[in-house]
Amino acid sequence: MASKIKFNSDKATERDGALYTKFKYENSIVSTDAATGSLQVTPTSVDYEFKVDLKVPKLGLMLVGLGGNNGTTLQAAVLANKHNISFENKEGVVEPNYYGSVTQSSTIKLGVDASGNDVYAPFNSVLPFVSPNDFVVGGWDISSVPADKAMKRAQVLDVDLQKKLRPYLEGKTPLKSVYYPDFIAMNQKERADNVINVDSKGEVVTDRKWADVEQIRKDINEFKTANKLDKVIVLWTANTERYADVVAGVNDTADNVVQSIKNNHAEIAPSTVFAVACILEKVPFINGSPQNTFVPGVLELAEKHQSFIGGDDFKSGQTKMKSVLAQFLVDAGIRPISIASYNHLGNNDGYNLSSPLQFKSKEISKQSVVDDIIDSNKILYNDKKGKTIDHCIVIKYLNAVKDSKVAMDEYYSELMLGGHNKISIHNVCEDSLLATPLIIDLVVMTEFFQRITYKKELDSDDKYENFYAVLTLLSYWLKAPLAKPGFQPINGLNKQRLAIENLLRLLVGLPVNNDLRFEERLL
Repeated sequence: MASKIKFNSDKATERDGALYTKFKYENSIVSTDAATGSLQVTPTSVDYEFKVDLKVPKLGLMLVGLGGNNGTTLQAAVLANKHNISFENKEGVVEPNYYGSVTQSSTIKLGVDASGNDVYAPFNSVLPFVSPNDFVVGGWDISSVPADKAMKRAQVLDVDLQKKLRPYLEGKTPLKSVYYPDFIAMNQKERADNVINVDSKGEVVTDRKWADVEQIRKDINEFKTANKLDKVIVLWTANTERYADVVAGVNDTADNVVQSIKNNHAEIAPSTVFAVACILEKVPFINGSPQNTFVPGVLELAEKHQSFIGGDDFKSGQTKMKSVLAQFLVDAGIRPISIASYNHLGNNDGYNLSSPLQFKSKEISKQSVVDDIIDSNKILYNDKKGKTIDHCIVIKYLNAVKDSKVAMDEYYSELMLGGHNKISIHNVCEDSLLATPLIIDLVVMTEFFQRITYKKELDSDDKYENFYAVLTLLSYWLKAPLAKPGFQPINGLNKQRLAIENLLRLLVGLPVNNDLRFEERLL
C-alpha cells in the first residue's frame, strides 16, 4: 500500500490492490427496566471484514457556485499548491499550504514509543488518499464572470497571489447553472446572467425542472469524459436557499420528488435539482449550505440508488467553536442556560443572508449544533430544570468587513448553589479561507469512503456492501449533519473526529484509540 508506515498487524492483509481487515465491533446495548426504571447494559460484539481499494483515482470536483468566494478560493488554493506558487504580503513571503485542512495539515496518533510517549503521523500518510493538488476543478455558477475576475471580485486573496494565479484562470468561465428566483434573495438577481433555465427570449423560467436535471447530468458526463476522469464529486457552495416546504405527495418520497420535478412544483429548489441529478448518476453530492436540500424524498432516492450524499452547511468558525465549548461545559457538569451568537460579514454570502428567508435556513443549522449535547445529560436538562438552552442567533450584512466575518458569542451558565459563569468570545475569521479547507476535506474523505466496503464475517458469500447512503462520517465538517432515519445526529466535534480516526486505525489493523496510557499509570 502507498504509505511510508509499515503496520505489523495480523488483522490486515494486502492482496490484489486492496487491503482486507478483520475487526470486532464492540458496543453496549442499553435498555430500561419498565418495572424499576433501572438501566440494563449488555455488551455486544459483531465481527466485520473491511476491504479498502488502495488505488487512488483521477478525481474531478464540480462546484455549484464555482465563481463565488469559496469556489475561487478553492481554485486558487489548488493551483498555488500544485505549482508551488509563493507570494508576498505585508508580513513577508508566504509559501503555499493547506492549513485548516484535517486531511492535509493535521496528524493522527499511531500509538506510543518504547517509553510510552504518544507518536503521531500525518493524517494522509496512514492510507492512500487523493491529493487536492490533483483535483480537476470545474462546475456551475449563475454568474458568467471568468475565474480571474471572479477571484478579484471576491476580495479574499492578496493581490500578489492574484497576479500570479491570473494566467491559470483567465478566460475560464463556469457552466450555466440553475436559478429559481424564489429560493435565493432578490439581491442576487443582477448576478444571474449564466442560467440554464431560460426560454427562447432569454427570460428565466421555472417550468422545465426535469430538463434542468437532464442538463446537469449531461454536464457531469461531459466533464468526466473531457478530462478522462475516474470519478466526479459534486459539492454545493452556492448561495443559501430558503427552506423548502416538505409537503405530502410532493417531496416526501423518492417517487414523489421525481414526479414533482417533472411537474415543475414550486417547492423544488435548485439544490434539490442538482442533488437528484447526481443521485441518478451515482455521483456523490455534498451540500455545503444550510437549506434542506435533502428533503425526505431525496434521502429516499439516495438510499434507493445507493448514491452517497452528505450535508448540511460547512462548519468553519463560530459553530465549530460552539460544538467544542458547549460539549466542554456540559461534560464538566456545568449547565449552559443561554447562548447568544452575533455575526456580521460583508461578502456575497452575507448579502444573500440579509434576506429573512435565507437567514432562517442558516439560523436552523446553527441552532441544531447543541441538540445532542443537551440530550446527553439528563441531570442538567430535565423536566424540572428545562430541556433546552435559550439560543439566539443574529447575522447582519456589513459590506465594509468583506470576507472577514466577525462573530461574538456569550455563553451564560449555571454553577453550583446559584452561581453563574459567563464566557464571551470575539472571533474574527476570513470566512472563505476557513471554508475552503473544509471543501478539500469533504471531497478527499468522500472519495475515500467510496473505496471502502465491508461484510459481516458470518456471511458466507463474498459480497461486500458500501456504507449507507448518508455519509455521517462527514459530520466533523458540517454544522447540521444528516443522520440515518431513526438516529440522532452527533454534533460534538471531538466525538466526530474520534470516529474518523478510529475508522482509519481499524482499517490498517490497529486497535481503536484510547487514552488509558497504562504504560504511565500502572506499575
